[in-house]
Amino acid sequence: MSAKTIGIIGGGQLGRMLAMAAARLNFRTIILEPQADCPAAQVANEQIAAAYDDATALAELAKLCDVVTYEFENVPVSAAEELASRVAVYPPPKALEMAQDRLTEKQFINGCGIPTARFHAVDSQAGLEKALSDFGGQGVLKTRRLGYDGKGQRVYRSVADSPEGGYAALGNVPLILESFVSFEREISIIAARAIDGTVACYDPAENVHRNGILHTSTLPSGISEKTAAAAREAAEKILTALGYVGVIGIEFFVLADGSLIANEMAPRVHNSGHWTEAACVISQFEQHIRAVAGLPLGNPRRHSDCVMTNLIGDDILALPEWLRLDDTLVHLYGKTEARPGRKMGHVTTLAHGA
Repeated sequence: MSAKTIGIIGGGQLGRMLAMAAARLNFRTIILEPQADCPAAQVANEQIAAAYDDATALAELAKLCDVVTYEFENVPVSAAEELASRVAVYPPPKALEMAQDRLTEKQFINGCGIPTARFHAVDSQAGLEKALSDFGGQGVLKTRRLGYDGKGQRVYRSVADSPEGGYAALGNVPLILESFVSFEREISIIAARAIDGTVACYDPAENVHRNGILHTSTLPSGISEKTAAAAREAAEKILTALGYVGVIGIEFFVLADGSLIANEMAPRVHNSGHWTEAACVISQFEQHIRAVAGLPLGNPRRHSDCVMTNLIGDDILALPEWLRLDDTLVHLYGKTEARPGRKMGHVTTLAHGA
């Protein structure tokens, strides 16, 4: 195979792991990222240090690459569309457009026949008070754009939580109020769609969050085969509706009866799929590279049970203990400074065979 070139917008740890997977398949990678010496650039062939919407940089990236992908969903849609007029861009810009706005995302998911929590658009303080009244004073208020890892959120647990000033507290920007969901566990499914429409789904993982950030993903997830099949069906509906190419992560709440409520989708490789590099022959990162490069998808079968644990901030100080454990894969992200809430790496410990 000739060393074709894949452009990756974004230089964080997901771009880093995509570049590593691409190198194993003899692809060159070029990172577009304004931060010099970003985690992805440490392992890629080249970095274009410029803003994601820099017209000159986008033209250069399109000229140098055979296909372009991205590692996070806040890439400007206009930049993705400009690139798509010059070079293949996967996943398609439409996926970015759907995922960047929580209101648009939920409307799209509902349009695919998949239930979500109830929600109201909130565009003023009066709108917030009306929406909270409709939900009995309870709900999770979120910014519609740019929130992640629990950022840009405010929780109302009862009518005793005053809504006064809530709209201004989140920046006087478009918001969404989501109703509470009574659920037994949180799961996610990592799925991929190839250019020819072939879909491959990994086993759903059970996720546990701390302070709004993913802490662990565990396989098996403890759900029934019926629930797992419903997650796969939902993923395929979403991928097909978007004309998607690449890997996607979709999070769900599992209700007491085993039914699913979709929470959100991420049009990229996903933190809750990091376990695949240790417990599957084909990781989510290689699967994504295969998809966007037009190669056949790999078998997503899981060969081992496992637990993936994120190393957040000072968790990195426990690295010597993790390194002493058997059957444990340690993956660090090339970041030199540990800060509260910052993802420094992850570890995946294998258990008995699946």
